Amino acid sequence: MDNHHTTLVWFRQDMRLEDHPPLHHAIERGKSIIPVFIWEVEKKGVWNPGAASRVWLHHSLIQMQKELAAKKSQLIIRRGQALSVLKQLIEETNADSVYWNRRYEPDSIQHDTAIKTALRETGIEVKTFNGSLLYEPWEVKTKSGTPFQVFTRFWEACKLFPEPSKPLPVPKILPPPLQWPHSLDVHELRLLPKVDWTDGIRETWQPGEKGAQTHLQRFISSAIDAYSKDRDFPAVIGTSRLSPHLHAGEISPRQIWYALRESERLHSAAQRSNEIWAYLREIGWREFAHHLLFHFPHTPDKPLRTDFERFPWKNETQNLRAWQKGLTGYPIVDAGMRELWHTGWMHNRVRMIVASFLVKDLLIPWQEGAAWFWDTLVDADLANNTMGWQWSAGCGADAAPFFRIFNPVLQSRKFDANGSYIRRWIPELSELPNKWIHEPWTASADVLTHAGINLGKDYPFPIVDHSFARHRALNALQTLKRKLS
Repeated sequence: MDNHHTTLVWFRQDMRLEDHPPLHHAIERGKSIIPVFIWEVEKKGVWNPGAASRVWLHHSLIQMQKELAAKKSQLIIRRGQALSVLKQLIEETNADSVYWNRRYEPDSIQHDTAIKTALRETGIEVKTFNGSLLYEPWEVKTKSGTPFQVFTRFWEACKLFPEPSKPLPVPKILPPPLQWPHSLDVHELRLLPKVDWTDGIRETWQPGEKGAQTHLQRFISSAIDAYSKDRDFPAVIGTSRLSPHLHAGEISPRQIWYALRESERLHSAAQRSNEIWAYLREIGWREFAHHLLFHFPHTPDKPLRTDFERFPWKNETQNLRAWQKGLTGYPIVDAGMRELWHTGWMHNRVRMIVASFLVKDLLIPWQEGAAWFWDTLVDADLANNTMGWQWSAGCGADAAPFFRIFNPVLQSRKFDANGSYIRRWIPELSELPNKWIHEPWTASADVLTHAGINLGKDYPFPIVDHSFARHRALNALQTLKRKLS
């Protein structure tokens, strides 16, 4: 098959047509373009996509196929080792160039470097681009040239850079090859579970580029002006909910940046500007997470603060299972874990509460929580997941100190005062009055009976007393300090 020097554009976590640098540059090259997706054979020791991420990917690929079909193109889907598949496609199509967006996880960097070297040795042109971050992780550094470990200083350094480049437009058409190579059907990748538990994800989300734009426009039109106030309340849709789309690359941070900056220009009020920058700061946290992972590649498994390798964690499987299932007896914790299981997502405030409960109330290693989130979150970025769990455990960069232990009842009363979030995800508590819904074990027998609750049967008693757990955690911290002295 002679395709007159085709360019293969390798799609990974960049399932979009707008602001896609490899596509843009392939079009500028003026040759035919074959978009490619490769589902690699899962490898041991590598952070393969979790179950929820695979479900999202399945639906995202289907949407990508539709978007490409509208541009008179196709997504060629293959399975296997990426280098072998790319070489096979090069031979089948007479392609002489391969373009892709860079990924920044430690395994991905090593993997991509090997592929790039091997292809160039055969005379293939390889070009890679930044399509997922505002700035490259190696660009932002301290005056002494070292990586940042404090977010505020990192973000101030970012703001000294020129604004990110503007998003690239959606291509009008993608030049097709003379003949298309064979492609697998998405279903042949077997990304969906054998026993279907995905109803909640399908009900909650619209994977794909259009779904991302829907959330972005909804956020700008109805939520941004109260973002600082509403973002901490899980019963309110006060956040952008763009994290799964960012994870899949269905929208880029540059697109978000310029959409918000344009909104700021159109609404010159200081309040709108302040809220926009409060949100862009959260995009900055995502950048910081990738910065940390790039410079400290051991952190998905080991604490950045090496002294925490000696922390006296407890490996109590029964308590871990209760936490995973949303059966700890603390309603705000259980609501969060059930939201996660049903939708593949959890509100950020609640993520902090459930993480604090696991590592501090239960003294279960943060790696266990990170692994569960990795498998169940549809927005499971390795960088964000690692930073968030190390922050909660007090062992990472810019981390909350270990002695900052969230009280789940006080957090619940503050951020879900009328129990709306709890009632949504724990319907067995729905008839409890607000006074008792945050700590049902303190309600009288009459109150529980009136609410139709048999505590210990319909809903569990707390698996640990928070006051006891707090003192135990602080004692464990003192033990760690004594070991270091």
